[in-house]
Amino acid sequence: MNFCAANFFLLVVVFVSPASSDSDERMKTVEFNVKPGGVVHTFSERIRDYECSFTYASQGGTNEQWLMSVGLSDDDGLFSCSVWRPQGKSYLFFTQFKAELKGTKKIEYANAYSQAATAGQNDVPLKTEEFIVGDSTVTHNAGKFNAQLSKLTAIGRTRHDEL
Repeated sequence: MNFCAANFFLLVVVFVSPASSDSDERMKTVEFNVKPGGVVHTFSERIRDYECSFTYASQGGTNEQWLMSVGLSDDDGLFSCSVWRPQGKSYLFFTQFKAELKGTKKIEYANAYSQAATAGQNDVPLKTEEFIVGDSTVTHNAGKFNAQLSKLTAIGRTRHDEL
């Protein structure tokens, strides 16, 4: 999948309103609190056989409201997950993070950001050495991650391509 296609699919998932709650649901966005205190927390959301879980520990401040969007492409070939703070920048210091896509074959695209786009502001990506993309996870890179996270996206292939 090329970069433009990945971004287009992600924009569709993030900006299209959630589908109805019938069994053919393709995308949804839910709100959750990111809680400081240094304790490891996990938030998960699923569509059909696919799940995104966001595990983190953070320090400082008070709870922040974040959003998680999960979605399936029209052909069910891609599952996407995006986790972000809608106000743009988090004031918490993250000691660790991990996003995991369950049920997918391999992550095709992922990125993490120290600031999420808001009115008049653009996404600010983390340096590539601050996080690690595996087959099914996106994790902080211990010793390289600078504790700033405001958005995380991952798109995974749900099946092998036919020849």
